[in-house]
Amino acid sequence: MTKKVLITGATGRTGSLVVKKLQLDDHNWQVIPFAKSKKKAQEIFTSTEGFIFGNILSSKDLAIATQGCNGLIILTSAVPKMIAPPQEGKPPEFDFEENGKPEEVDWLGQKNQIDAAKNAGIEHIILVGSMGGTNENHPLNRLGNGNILIWKRKAEQYLIDSGIDYTIIRAGGLLDKPEGRRELLVGKDDKFLTSPPNGIPTSIPRGDVANVVIQALNNPFARNKAFDLISQPENEINTSVTIDWDKFFQETTAGL
Repeated sequence: MTKKVLITGATGRTGSLVVKKLQLDDHNWQVIPFAKSKKKAQEIFTSTEGFIFGNILSSKDLAIATQGCNGLIILTSAVPKMIAPPQEGKPPEFDFEENGKPEEVDWLGQKNQIDAAKNAGIEHIILVGSMGGTNENHPLNRLGNGNILIWKRKAEQYLIDSGIDYTIIRAGGLLDKPEGRRELLVGKDDKFLTSPPNGIPTSIPRGDVANVVIQALNNPFARNKAFDLISQPENEINTSVTIDWDKFFQETTAGL
């Protein structure tokens, strides 16, 4: 029997990858993309068939979207916009669009999604976040004074406390590089940021993050896990491309 998965943030750069991959490769799931802008969805996907359009700040919109779904993939995130370029030794200035601040998107919007999922009887939520949440002084928190990682971390804890099965993926810096060519590494508590293994960059191709999301949707060992995610550099000596997903998820640990 085909199950339904709702994907929010479906027009984002990672969200659109997840939608396209699931639509092409996985016949076990009926994909329900959720987005705010029909125009943007049309530009990215050509067709908006099967889409639901709404706002994650609207409980009503989310109640409609989650109805009859078995899974939820949360790929929504506040996006800082540069409002002043760097000049005369001063760093650039950032802000967020109206109703797009981290407190609204990464906390209230994600809380609304989790509440709607619980009310709809959704069995599993996959949430994609970012590393750095253990450090309140992380530079990302200063962008637009948004404290984005603090709000993301609060939403992650809310998901864990919800009682719904969860998979929380805290990705490193996202690269627009070829996917499926690297060994993926899982960690905990931002250890990769404070002590990167062998000094490697704390980054990962965006497509590899999308692949981990999809594998988590189908793999029982991914349930009730929260982990940091980076990759070895491509073609690094003594590394192997990650293909054993049971082993990969079994190496992760539960909780924050």
